[in-house]
Amino acid sequence: MDRVCATGTNRKLTARLHSCYLHRIGARQSKITPMKILIVEDEPKTGDYLKQGLVEAGFVVDLVRDGHDGLHQALTESYELAILDVMLPGLDGWSVLAGIRKAGKETPVLFLSARDQVDDRVKGLELGADDYLVKPFAFSELLARVRTLLRRGAKSSAAEFLRAADLELDLLRRRVSRAGKRIDLTAKEFALLELLLRRQGEVLPRSLIASQVWDMNFDSDTNVIEVAMRRLRAKLDDNFEPKLIRTVRGMGYVLENPDCA
Repeated sequence: MDRVCATGTNRKLTARLHSCYLHRIGARQSKITPMKILIVEDEPKTGDYLKQGLVEAGFVVDLVRDGHDGLHQALTESYELAILDVMLPGLDGWSVLAGIRKAGKETPVLFLSARDQVDDRVKGLELGADDYLVKPFAFSELLARVRTLLRRGAKSSAAEFLRAADLELDLLRRRVSRAGKRIDLTAKEFALLELLLRRQGEVLPRSLIASQVWDMNFDSDTNVIEVAMRRLRAKLDDNFEPKLIRTVRGMGYVLENPDCA
């Protein structure tokens, strides 16, 4: 077998593959990193029950039973979510939430309360709460709400940029460029590209694209997706190399980063 010399091209290829490998390893590690939740609940049975259930669900949980301790914990530690009882010794839940928001922390907050009053729910939302659950509640419902809030938090804290090769999408400024050249997209084209970049490497069926971008059920008689994809590829791929968007016949579309192929 001939020996392959370590040319500059080979070294660059190795570096790209190594970078992609580390990216994939990091992504896998991030998926298994437990999320950290703070519970501020003075009722011993309720607090212990919540902590045990959330730990068994795979979360890291800190439990405190006083409003002052809760605020201190929320401001000095990093949490993906805080669960606050409204009626607490020291500081009530409203005051804890106000202190968290005053400090500039955007930690999602789920309120628990035995009081099912509209005014209480409105007050919590106005102070910056993200959800409100009335006692008694089923743990399955609380867990579903926790996961929903964590998904929202993950989206809001996502990277400001999405990239593939020399293509860059700026989520905050709603701008797209390739090889440093600005590319103007319509709102639907931008949404379509964002979906492709977020799911790059995956073949996306037309039904999924229709529901995610157009918020509609896929109708095989319409060619709206094909037309939009054709226009997007004309803007992103026609005058550039390598080509990034590919049609998988009978299945859908995929955006592939050649550096990570």
